[in-house]
Formats: sequence, structure tokens, C-alpha cells
Amino acid sequence: QVQLVESGGGLAQTGGSLRLSCAANGSTSSVNAIGWYRQAPGKQRELVAAKSSGGRTIYADSVKGRFTISRNNAKNTAYLQMNSLKLEDTAVYYCNAGILYSNGYYRANYWGQGTQVTVSS
Repeated sequence: QVQLVESGGGLAQTGGSLRLSCAANGSTSSVNAIGWYRQAPGKQRELVAAKSSGGRTIYADSVKGRFTISRNNAKNTAYLQMNSLKLEDTAVYYCNAGILYSNGYYRANYWGQGTQVTVSS
């Protein structure tokens, strides 16, 4: 089992920035990547970004150029820096840990509790 502890999030204005953190504990050798999904009210959950311990990274098209995922492998911690925030970025953001395959497919196996990100005008 992998436990995920999230922090960050909150309220920002359009064009502003927020940073999320996610620390993974437990059987971290069973996963090779940490990422985030988000779910806005009335919408399906969608992948935002994921990054493997080897450096492979994927992003949703909607956040490319604005969000940056990074990680500290020694601490099994990942960070999601969110810049140029838009109203449509408002959602609950869920940290997760799983497998990022060489073809870019990401399977999330473990989930955090979620943190609210609200962007206002």
C-alpha cells in the first residue's frame, strides 16, 4: 500500500499561481510515478500531469505551458506548480501514485484525499 499526503491548494485569482505537494509513503517501490487528476463539478475526473522517477512526464493539453510537475525522488514527493491559473482550473485535485508506461499511459493505483483549488476572477 502507498499512502499519499497532499498539501497546498486554496484560492487564487485568474492569472495567479498555486502549488500542490504530494508525499508518498509506504510501498513506494510498487509505483514509479506520482501525478494529479482533477475533477470539476459536474465533470469527469481528468488527468492533469504525472511524472516518473526516471523523469518521464505527461501533461494534459489544457495545462501545458502553465503547470509544471516536479519531484524529489529522495523524499518521494512531487509538486505541481500551477501558473497563469484560469477559472476552468477550479476543481478538486487528487494526488495519485501509479505506473507511467513508456507509451505515455498512466495508471493511477493509489489516491490521496483531494484538495480544493478555486480560481476566481
